[in-house]
Amino acid sequence: MITKYIDEEIKYIGSQLAPHWIYKNYKLQGDAIVAFCGECEVKLTEMVDIEDVINNEPIYSKYMLSFITEQFNVNLVEGVFRQRLLICIIKEELEKRGIFVVRNGDDLMIDGKKLSVSIATKSHNSILIHTGLNIESEGAPVKASGLTSDLGIVDIKEFGNTIMQRYSDEIEDIVLASTKVRGV
Repeated sequence: MITKYIDEEIKYIGSQLAPHWIYKNYKLQGDAIVAFCGECEVKLTEMVDIEDVINNEPIYSKYMLSFITEQFNVNLVEGVFRQRLLICIIKEELEKRGIFVVRNGDDLMIDGKKLSVSIATKSHNSILIHTGLNIESEGAPVKASGLTSDLGIVDIKEFGNTIMQRYSDEIEDIVLASTKVRGV
């Protein structure tokens, strides 16, 4: 899987969760994960999570680290498994840094405050995942925790690259593990 940290700030508005967005914008063809920082404002009209639409819960973060991945030849259930794997890798990486994290499905909480947003969906030929981590907690519509403002993680690029590399390595290792067994 190709990984790339995008240095330019990008406002995540939900429309980036689209087939071939990574390929069209960054010329990364095939399974890929990218990360970038910027404001996050997903209005109800761009929401993929129907539950959030029904509950009238748009997403906002003043400054967020976003991960977008597109993976091909994967069904939606496997896509949700991969989304949860990404969340677990983030949780493990935070815990390596001495931060206690509670995971509930695809949500990460710090002291009862929400750190993450995440969704997995399916396009006509791929699965798409967006996971965002607040960098700053101020201004969020819910009680929020931020990587820098509350957890002291200053080098967001290094953190993002670590998460992407671990995720890529894990997916590749899973695929490789599937090739070493004989059928019974």
